[in-house]
Amino acid sequence: MTVEEPLFPGFAEARIPTGDAEIFVRYGGSGPAVMLLHGHPRTSATWHRVAPLLVEQGFTVICPDLRGYGRSRGPRPVADHSAHSKRAVAADMVEVARRLGQERFHLAGHDRGSYVALRLALDHPDRVDRLALMDCIPITEHLRRADARFATSWWHWFFFAQPVIPERVINADPDAWYAAKADAETMGAANHAELRAAVHDPEVVRAMLEDYRAGLTVDREHEEADRSAGRRIDAPTLILWSAHDDLESLHGDPLEIWRSWATDVRGHRVDSRHHMAEEAAPDVAASLGRFFS
Repeated sequence: MTVEEPLFPGFAEARIPTGDAEIFVRYGGSGPAVMLLHGHPRTSATWHRVAPLLVEQGFTVICPDLRGYGRSRGPRPVADHSAHSKRAVAADMVEVARRLGQERFHLAGHDRGSYVALRLALDHPDRVDRLALMDCIPITEHLRRADARFATSWWHWFFFAQPVIPERVINADPDAWYAAKADAETMGAANHAELRAAVHDPEVVRAMLEDYRAGLTVDREHEEADRSAGRRIDAPTLILWSAHDDLESLHGDPLEIWRSWATDVRGHRVDSRHHMAEEAAPDVAASLGRFFS
């Protein structure tokens, strides 16, 4: 019999308006602030094993649901996908931190959350003390290296970018698309239940797809503009990647790629599959805690 893990014991919850969005956030602890940004199709609950460990290390921990994901809500999608751009979501996160009394904070993002974290660090460098990016390289770096092997492994990027069809396919059976691929015991039963609730909401599914549509259009354009302008991440940057995922096998050493984007880069593999916050929480929390200290 599986013992249910409590989600975020001692944490408070809030819904914070950020202008055209309302962001659901969990927060707790005391000390320097750390914001943790989840990936697709997860919610802030993906951090339920990492966040308490960071609180034990003396941090205030802020775990939002990204715009449109989980229990957060944003505006209706627009034709150029800018309402769900990483720039818009990063601005949400700055406002969430400000409303919780945190003008500066450490920042970590995983998967799609890493693209929000990258954009936040580039657009709001005065807000970020230290930055951790997990299982990612910039969108433009993926696209520059895209070949048949990448397109076969990461085909969902291009499928999600199509109009109308992905919504029809996913909403016909969200469990088959998402929840059946996620093991409740590995995730934790309450985390898995939160995922299922989210992906059964067509509004959430649409927002998650808009995230990918923005990635290949407006987000790509923003990254290209950064490169043309010579912008780099000034904050010390930690790169973590899953040893049993395909990022390194597809693209080589992630640190080499990130060194052209940031002035101070270090990092290492984590002995995990893709969802490292769920599968290797003690290692992830220890790595983040050391770096943010």
